[in-house]
Amino acid sequence: MTDLTTVDSTVSGRLVVTGAGGQVGRELLRLAPAARGFARSALDITDSAAVRSVLAPGDVVVNCAAYTAVDRAETETETAFAGNATGPAVLAAACAAVDARLIHLSTDYVFAGTCRRPYDTTDPTGPSSVYGRSKLAGEREVLAHCPNAHVVRTAWVYAGRDGDFVATMRRLERERDTVDVVDDEVGSPTYAADLAGALLELVTRPDAARVLHATNSGAASRFDLARAVFTLVGADPDRVRPCDSSRFPRPARRPAYSVLSPRSWDASGLTPLRDWRTALRQALA
Repeated sequence: MTDLTTVDSTVSGRLVVTGAGGQVGRELLRLAPAARGFARSALDITDSAAVRSVLAPGDVVVNCAAYTAVDRAETETETAFAGNATGPAVLAAACAAVDARLIHLSTDYVFAGTCRRPYDTTDPTGPSSVYGRSKLAGEREVLAHCPNAHVVRTAWVYAGRDGDFVATMRRLERERDTVDVVDDEVGSPTYAADLAGALLELVTRPDAARVLHATNSGAASRFDLARAVFTLVGADPDRVRPCDSSRFPRPARRPAYSVLSPRSWDASGLTPLRDWRTALRQALA
């Protein structure tokens, strides 16, 4: 994690966080309290005039704003594309117009999930859901409209509160004798605080690659992650029982395997994120 005093000395303008009410946005403002944060209610990123009014030359914008209702996106296609493609396009154009940088957060869902090795940034995309397609469209808009932009894909982000997967497992441990969790979805669990620290390091590195992957290291199935949560809260992990995803049919198809390779992050000289188990231990402490 970067020294936050370095952020202040390296950025000529201000640090601006859009989507500041979400998991990663809140952590960014906690780690960099001098940043200017805008929750969704305070700034509609699809409104070009509103976006232009809050930007100045030299600013670095970290865009955490997104439509994240993966299943509802299957029927709310227009809303999903507005939040995940139109909004980022507006931000990118506004940043380019005032010579600001843009760091845009994206997702592992841009991949098909059929690989059996960690996905590199150069691997072909192939999203299988409306959410994934809208996020991929947003990536392309950002890269096309803002020459000073980075796209950072991440995965399985949690803070351990507000109903995310880790928080849900903690709640179910208290409420149920056993919990069935899918073991055929494998990804990279990522602690929101670690991701926020990584993004702040990227703020100081305009020379980094334009497309990057940033997750805690290692891989886990949902079942593995749930067992780890039970273990760390002092419960018997055998109370978590494996099942396949057909047990819980959902409107949007999830990638079966979406582990992201850190190759581009490491090659840019950025600090590797720690192992997911270590991060989870701190999140639950």
